[in-house]
Amino acid sequence: QVQLVESGGGLVQAGGSLRLSCAASGRPFSTSFSTYTMGWFRQAPGKEREFVARIWSGGGQYYADSVKGRFTVSRDNAKNTVYLQMTGLKPEDTAVYYCAARPNWAPVSREYDYWGQGTQVTVSS
Repeated sequence: QVQLVESGGGLVQAGGSLRLSCAASGRPFSTSFSTYTMGWFRQAPGKEREFVARIWSGGGQYYADSVKGRFTVSRDNAKNTVYLQMTGLKPEDTAVYYCAARPNWAPVSREYDYWGQGTQVTVSS
Protein backbone atom coordinates (compact mmCIF):
# COMPACT_ATOMS: atom_id res chain seq x y z
CA GLN A 1 0.00 0.00 0.00
CA VAL A 2 1.44 3.32 -1.09
CA GLN A 3 1.66 5.85 1.69
CA LEU A 4 3.02 9.32 2.20
CA VAL A 5 2.85 10.30 5.85
CA GLU A 6 3.63 13.83 6.97
CA SER A 7 4.65 14.73 10.49
CA GLY A 8 6.20 17.60 12.39
CA GLY A 9 3.43 20.13 12.23
CA GLY A 10 2.31 22.12 15.22
CA LEU A 11 1.81 25.51 16.78
CA VAL A 12 4.70 27.97 16.70
CA GLN A 13 5.14 31.68 17.28
CA ALA A 14 5.96 34.03 14.46
CA GLY A 15 9.66 33.96 13.72
CA GLY A 16 9.96 30.38 14.88
CA SER A 17 10.93 27.23 13.04
CA LEU A 18 9.51 23.82 12.29
CA ARG A 19 10.75 20.85 10.32
CA LEU A 20 8.20 18.76 8.50
CA SER A 21 8.91 15.20 7.44
CA CYS A 22 7.24 13.05 4.82
CA ALA A 23 7.90 9.33 4.91
CA ALA A 24 7.14 7.29 1.80
CA SER A 25 6.32 3.60 1.98
CA GLY A 26 4.91 0.84 -0.18
CA ARG A 27 5.50 0.20 -3.83
CA PRO A 28 6.93 1.86 -5.82
CA PHE A 29 8.67 3.90 -3.14
CA SER A 30 10.22 0.91 -1.43
CA THR A 31 12.39 0.26 -4.47
CA SER A 32 12.54 3.55 -6.33
CA PHE A 33 11.90 6.49 -4.02
CA SER A 34 15.05 8.14 -5.34
CA THR A 35 13.52 8.37 -8.81
CA TYR A 36 10.59 10.47 -7.63
CA THR A 37 10.24 14.22 -7.53
CA MET A 38 8.83 15.22 -4.17
CA GLY A 39 6.73 18.29 -3.67
CA TRP A 40 5.36 20.25 -0.74
CA PHE A 41 2.06 22.08 -0.96
CA ARG A 42 -0.15 23.89 1.52
CA GLN A 43 -3.74 24.89 1.87
CA ALA A 44 -5.00 27.58 4.18
CA PRO A 45 -8.66 27.79 5.26
CA GLY A 46 -10.80 29.20 2.48
CA LYS A 47 -7.93 29.23 0.01
CA GLU A 48 -6.82 27.02 -2.82
CA ARG A 49 -3.95 24.64 -2.42
CA GLU A 50 -0.65 26.25 -3.39
CA PHE A 51 2.77 25.02 -4.31
CA VAL A 52 5.53 25.50 -1.73
CA ALA A 53 8.64 23.64 -2.88
CA ARG A 54 9.87 20.67 -4.85
CA ILE A 55 13.01 18.59 -4.95
CA TRP A 56 14.02 16.45 -7.89
CA SER A 57 15.67 13.09 -7.61
CA GLY A 58 19.07 14.65 -8.20
CA GLY A 59 18.59 17.13 -5.38
CA GLY A 60 17.70 20.21 -7.40
CA GLN A 61 15.19 22.43 -5.66
CA TYR A 62 12.57 24.97 -6.58
CA TYR A 63 10.58 27.25 -4.29
CA ALA A 64 7.57 29.47 -4.35
CA ASP A 65 8.54 33.13 -4.06
CA SER A 66 6.61 33.41 -0.80
CA VAL A 67 8.93 30.97 0.99
CA LYS A 68 12.21 31.47 -0.85
CA GLY A 69 15.02 32.14 1.59
CA ARG A 70 13.01 30.88 4.55
CA PHE A 71 12.16 27.27 3.68
CA THR A 72 14.53 24.51 2.63
CA VAL A 73 13.49 21.20 1.10
CA SER A 74 15.77 18.18 1.37
CA ARG A 75 15.57 14.43 1.02
CA ASP A 76 17.16 11.31 2.46
CA ASN A 77 16.74 8.59 -0.13
CA ALA A 78 18.11 5.95 2.25
CA LYS A 79 15.18 6.69 4.56
CA ASN A 80 12.59 7.32 1.82
CA THR A 81 11.92 10.65 3.47
CA VAL A 82 11.65 14.25 2.35
CA TYR A 83 11.89 17.22 4.70
CA LEU A 84 10.77 20.81 4.73
CA GLN A 85 12.74 23.01 7.10
CA MET A 86 10.76 26.16 7.78
CA THR A 87 12.34 29.18 9.43
CA GLY A 88 11.18 32.74 9.94
CA LEU A 89 7.61 31.54 10.06
CA LYS A 90 4.85 34.07 9.56
CA PRO A 91 1.14 33.91 10.42
CA GLU A 92 0.40 33.70 6.70
CA ASP A 93 2.28 30.39 6.60
CA THR A 94 -0.56 28.85 8.62
CA ALA A 95 -1.99 25.99 6.58
CA VAL A 96 -2.23 22.25 6.21
CA TYR A 97 0.98 21.10 4.55
CA TYR A 98 0.97 18.18 2.16
CA CYS A 99 3.73 16.24 0.50
CA ALA A 100 3.29 14.68 -2.92
CA ALA A 101 5.25 12.52 -5.33
CA ARG A 102 5.52 12.00 -9.07
CA PRO A 103 8.08 10.29 -11.28
CA ASN A 104 11.12 12.40 -11.97
CA TRP A 105 10.63 12.01 -15.72
CA ALA A 106 7.15 13.59 -15.56
CA PRO A 107 6.79 17.13 -16.88
CA VAL A 108 6.28 19.94 -14.40
CA SER A 109 2.73 20.35 -15.69
CA ARG A 110 1.73 16.85 -14.67
CA GLU A 111 -0.31 16.42 -11.53
CA TYR A 112 1.38 14.62 -8.68
CA ASP A 113 0.48 10.92 -8.48
CA TYR A 114 0.55 10.42 -4.72
CA TRP A 115 -0.42 12.64 -1.81
CA GLY A 116 -0.13 12.52 1.93
CA GLN A 117 -2.90 13.31 4.39
CA GLY A 118 -1.37 16.57 5.52
CA THR A 119 -0.07 18.06 8.73
CA GLN A 120 -1.30 21.28 10.34
CA VAL A 121 1.07 24.19 10.81
CA THR A 122 -0.22 27.12 12.83
CA VAL A 123 1.83 30.28 13.30
CA SER A 124 0.67 32.68 15.98
CA SER A 125 1.40 36.38 15.86
